[in-house]
Amino acid sequence: PARYFDTRTTEPISFFLSSLEELLAWQPNSDDEFNVSAVPLAKRQPPLSSKRPRTLVCHDMRGGYLEDRFIQGSATRNPYVFYHWRYIDIFVYFSHHTITIPPVCWTNAAHRNGVPVLGTFITEWTDGEKLCESFLAGGEEAYRAVSEQLARIAQHYRFDGWLINIENTLSAAAVGNLPPFLRHLTSQVHSAVPGGLVIWYDSVLQNGTLKWQNELTEDNRVFFDACDGLFTNYNWKEENLERTRELAGPRCTDVYVGIDVFARGDVIGGGFDTNKSLRLIRQQGLSAAIFAPGWVYEHLGEENFLQNENKFWGLLAEYLPTHSICTLPLATSFSLGMGTSRFLAGKEEEAGPWYDLSVQEIQPLYPEHKGRLSTGCCLQDAWCGGSSLRVQGTIPPGEERVAIRLFSLQMPAPPKLFLTLLYKLEGLDPEEFTVALELTTWDSGTCHEDNVTSLPEPNGRHHPRFLPAPPPGLAKLLAACDRGSHGWTSRCYELDLRDCSLRDLSLLVSRHQPSPQEMPFSCLLGEVRV
Repeated sequence: PARYFDTRTTEPISFFLSSLEELLAWQPNSDDEFNVSAVPLAKRQPPLSSKRPRTLVCHDMRGGYLEDRFIQGSATRNPYVFYHWRYIDIFVYFSHHTITIPPVCWTNAAHRNGVPVLGTFITEWTDGEKLCESFLAGGEEAYRAVSEQLARIAQHYRFDGWLINIENTLSAAAVGNLPPFLRHLTSQVHSAVPGGLVIWYDSVLQNGTLKWQNELTEDNRVFFDACDGLFTNYNWKEENLERTRELAGPRCTDVYVGIDVFARGDVIGGGFDTNKSLRLIRQQGLSAAIFAPGWVYEHLGEENFLQNENKFWGLLAEYLPTHSICTLPLATSFSLGMGTSRFLAGKEEEAGPWYDLSVQEIQPLYPEHKGRLSTGCCLQDAWCGGSSLRVQGTIPPGEERVAIRLFSLQMPAPPKLFLTLLYKLEGLDPEEFTVALELTTWDSGTCHEDNVTSLPEPNGRHHPRFLPAPPPGLAKLLAACDRGSHGWTSRCYELDLRDCSLRDLSLLVSRHQPSPQEMPFSCLLGEVRV
């Protein structure tokens, strides 16, 4: 059927459902196996259930299902990619189709980086009213059938739940059944999908009128109480946030205050001023929902997208608590899931643009150090995939080294660790610089409080021992250690640890001779494994 294959290219595509009839008739079949996510949701710390304020990203771009619909990728030049996964908690794929099933490439990329993905169920205008009447105004059998199908779809395609967006007025009978529908949907999703979520968009009131509140109120609270969270509309002021915090009480982090990055309507912030909105939201201890961050790509253009994207998220970073990796092994070549060529073992295998988010690798932190250090993507050279990580900066006068955090970790340290690093110095004399990995740890006696771990300063900085060749038992696995090629240098390290937890993995750039001059450097990271 046309739903599963592109009519022009016959390639398999991700799809949506357009009506209640299609939803109720949906059954898994062999044509849609391409659409099932192949990547389980990676664990991370703190978990979504922790009570710190969260960050939801709602991706809404030009109607959705663009080049990202091609399950096996496409030859797209300058595509839109998202890679600041360490800074967010939930990713919603939004479109105006009735039932938006997230394209599988997004679920694969998000899951690999520990982020759950929600689809969207939306009704709007007069067609939406009719649709809602047909399943909400009757008995419970009708709305239960809809909620069970939505839960089944999330379970089958292996995404994590739904944003529910009812943007039309409802009859008294329909709105009366809305809270029980939401409760049933939430319980169905929770039992079908581990860690599943249902979030309600601030739209209809409990009397059935369509009136955006821009906050949690007594008129929309009944829907918030029936599910996992509320995503507010965007036209709020500070007093709306204060009232929301009061009313939500202990559930204040389940309120996701909407920020429209396009700044449509009477809003605070938006664009490169989105940090102003976030600051006010965080002052009240609330969660945030960043709507349409694709503004960077759509408004500023495709040419300098990666630089603009790093600027946008860099401005928000102080309000976005990061997440830690909590399982080993960790292996990444930093590929964004796109490129201008494909590389393998440092060699260009195939020239030409490509885009496939399903093969995006685990992404690092992208720290900004007030212009002194920066990390970004390099498409011109890579060890594997389409890109490497470029680390640039200066070593200050009189100092020997700088450390750039790549990953935050939170797990007990195994007694022995092996680490590998592939890098390439850009235009620098390798006799003058050393590039290595640094691990920081803290003692295992860290206190746990309410499932939020308070982290003291690291107790230990470890510079793993350099191994000239991999140990015999690991020679095959770590074959890269002795075989840097095409200008790439390969390093293998070993570290013995006892009774401590891993905290940060950083890149250490050192100069061999101290100097009163500052020293600029630039290097590419091709792969890191722990």
